[in-house]
Amino acid sequence: MEEFTKQLYLFKEVSAKKVQAAFDAGQASSDGGLLLLRELEARNGVISRVAGVIRDCRHPGYVEHSVEDLLKQRVFQIASGYEDGNDCDWLRDDPALKIACEKLPDNTQVLASQPTMCRFENAPSRTDLYRIGAAILDVFIDSYLQAPKAIILDIDDTCDEIHGAQQLSLFNAFHDTHCFLPIHIYEGQSGKLVTAILRPGKRPNGKEVAMIFKRLIKKIKRAWPRVQIIIRGDSHYASPEIMDLCEANNIHYIFGLTPNKKTMAAAQNIMATALSLFQRSGKPTKLYSEFSYQAGTWSKARRVIVKAEHNHIGSNTRFIVTNIQQAWRKFLYEKLYCGRGMMELYIKEHKNHLASDRTSCSEFAANQFRLFLHSLAYILLHTLRTKYLTHTQWAHAQFDTIRNKLLKIGVEVRCLATRVKISMPSSYPYQKEFYQVWSAICLP
Repeated sequence: MEEFTKQLYLFKEVSAKKVQAAFDAGQASSDGGLLLLRELEARNGVISRVAGVIRDCRHPGYVEHSVEDLLKQRVFQIASGYEDGNDCDWLRDDPALKIACEKLPDNTQVLASQPTMCRFENAPSRTDLYRIGAAILDVFIDSYLQAPKAIILDIDDTCDEIHGAQQLSLFNAFHDTHCFLPIHIYEGQSGKLVTAILRPGKRPNGKEVAMIFKRLIKKIKRAWPRVQIIIRGDSHYASPEIMDLCEANNIHYIFGLTPNKKTMAAAQNIMATALSLFQRSGKPTKLYSEFSYQAGTWSKARRVIVKAEHNHIGSNTRFIVTNIQQAWRKFLYEKLYCGRGMMELYIKEHKNHLASDRTSCSEFAANQFRLFLHSLAYILLHTLRTKYLTHTQWAHAQFDTIRNKLLKIGVEVRCLATRVKISMPSSYPYQKEFYQVWSAICLP
C-alpha cells in the first residue's frame, strides 16, 4: 500500500469543527451500479458466450482466474470507466467489482492483477479472434425476439491514433498521423453493434469490405432467410465488389458517390435550375434529380441520385448510388442515406466514452482482442439503455451520463455470515430510477 493512502487530509473548518478525511472506509466502492450490469449480463449472457469460444491453453494447476472471470473483470472495468489494464492492480480488491465477477467481497478472494490481465489480452490466437467475432454476431442476432423484416447495416471507419511501434500501424495522410483504421458496423435503426474489426491505418479496398460483408450476410441470412438487408456507407465504400455482392444476394445498398467530370456534367441542368430559382427568390433552393451512370470499373449502369443545393454560401452538389428503384429521390437521400449520420454517435460512444482506441499492445492480435473487449462493454451499456432505461430520464443519454448517474454510486459492503449487505447513500438523488431499472432486470 502506498504511503500517501494513510495520509490524514485536513480541510477548512465548518461550524467551528475540524474537517478531516482519510482513505480508511474499508469495504467501500464507488461503483455500486455494477450490480445492475451483473444482473444484465446474467440475463443476456454475452460475456459467458464469448468466454465459451476462447481456448484456455494455460496449465490447469496454475489457473486461479477462469477465462470468464477475466472477461467479466475487464469488461466491467471498461464499462465503469477504467479502460486501462493497469487499473486492475487498484481494483482487484474493489468489493462491488468482486461481486460483479461472482466473488465474495471479503479478503479471501481477489481479482486478477495487471500482469495476469496483460497475459490474458495477449493470449488469443487468430482462430480465437475469429470465433469471438462470430459470437458477437450471434449476440446481435439473438438480441431480436423474432426475425426482423428489414435491417440496415451501417459501415464506417475511424482513426485510432497510435503512439508507439504497434504491429500493422501505418501513416495515414488523410488523418496526418500513424494509426489503425478499424471498421465499425452497426444496425442503423437500433444502434446495435454488429462487429468491430481492427485494421491497418489505410483505407479499406472493395475486396476487403466485400469479404467482411460476405461472411456477415451468410450468417444473418441463415438465421433470418427472409430479412431484407440494406447496406449504407459513404463514398469510399461504393466499390464495384460491394455493389456486385449486394446485387447477387438480393441486398439493397445506398452509398455516397464521389463526383467526377461525367457525373458533374450529367447534373448540370439541375444545378442550373437550382441556381436560377435561388437568384429569383433569394431563398435557399434544394432540388433532386437522377440519371443512369456506369463507371469504368462497374459491371453495369446504376441509379445515381443528385442533390443540387444553392444558398448564400454557394452551391452544394452531392451524389448517391443505389439499387433501390421503388422510392422517391428525396426520401432516399434525406431519410435513408442521411440517416447514417447516427452512426457517428455510435462510434463516438464506442471510441470516446468507452475508450476503445486504447490499442497500445505491441501485437496486432492483442489490440484486436482489446477492441472486442470494449465492444462487449458497448453491448452491455447499449442493452441497458435501450431495454431497461426506456422509461427513465436516461432513455437517450450518452454512455458517460449513464455511467456517472447510475453506475457511479458510492456503497459500503459488509460480508456477514449469511448475506452480503450493500449500503447505498440515502442522499442518492436517483433512487426512483434505480428502482425502475432494478425491477425491470431482476424481477420476474
